Amino acid sequence: MKPTLLVLVYLSQEHRVLVSERFELLYSPNEGLGNARSNGQTQINLRGRDIRFVLTNGTNGLLPAEIDGMSNLKLICTLGVGFENVAVDYAKSRGIPVCNAAGTNHKAVADHAMAILLTAIRRITFLNNGVRHGLWRDDIPRPPHVSGRKMGIFGLGDVGKEIAKRALGFDMEIGYNSRSRNYQIGYKWFETITSLAQWCDYLIIAAPGGKETYHIVNEEVLNALGPDGVLVNIARGTLVDTNAVATALKEKRIWAAALDVYEFEPTPPTALLEFENAILTPHVGGISPQAIHASVVRFIENYEAFIAGSPLLTQINK
Repeated sequence: MKPTLLVLVYLSQEHRVLVSERFELLYSPNEGLGNARSNGQTQINLRGRDIRFVLTNGTNGLLPAEIDGMSNLKLICTLGVGFENVAVDYAKSRGIPVCNAAGTNHKAVADHAMAILLTAIRRITFLNNGVRHGLWRDDIPRPPHVSGRKMGIFGLGDVGKEIAKRALGFDMEIGYNSRSRNYQIGYKWFETITSLAQWCDYLIIAAPGGKETYHIVNEEVLNALGPDGVLVNIARGTLVDTNAVATALKEKRIWAAALDVYEFEPTPPTALLEFENAILTPHVGGISPQAIHASVVRFIENYEAFIAGSPLLTQINK
């Protein structure tokens, strides 16, 4: 008899078939990225005692009350790296391990970070739209080039390291701030995000979300970044104070902002929509066919390790 798996996020038909080879699948993705939780809650109410495994993501999460509704829950996994809305500590108190899919989409996210950075610096969106209305190069100021500048990375995990590798291809100098200094990496270390922003031309946000990093990018950091600076966020929307970014763009205190994530997803960041130099994409940095497949496979690998009694590959609440 197959164990019962509750899936609270979207899966393609291909991946539903793959997962169903091992599980009785209760496929009930919540609406509005978890803002409406009735789909999952309905299954918990009906089948809570049967559910052994849950697959969610960081945005959708899993709440303490939902965990309580599944008395035989054994393992919680997330697609992607994020786990900010999963009750990780509560799960640990219940003896339930939580795993993410670290190491599966970091290259896709790094690619996207560079893409939106280049778009912002070289004003690609503006130029693309302008050509369609008769724009020629003599009519506009010259956008700056990218190579040889300074990139500051806040959060030098798997994603941050991949971004740094790509930036080196543009002859950039790399600086970083993270929870601890890595002496095995030759990049320049900064003790605070503000000092990092003051040093760099491009500030890349690649750290986890949560209470510790809430609005870590604020007016002070943006002022330190300066009028030629570019902010890129491919982490979580909560790290950046949206209104502070809007004010900085309006007052020309930064050159541009490029955000793949924002505070109240899936609602677009209204305060930024008027700015041509605010590049916005709908949280697609980690989404590629290869990355999604790898994330589903990582979930299966963690499940198989769990039932074999082996160490879990990516447990986050040891």
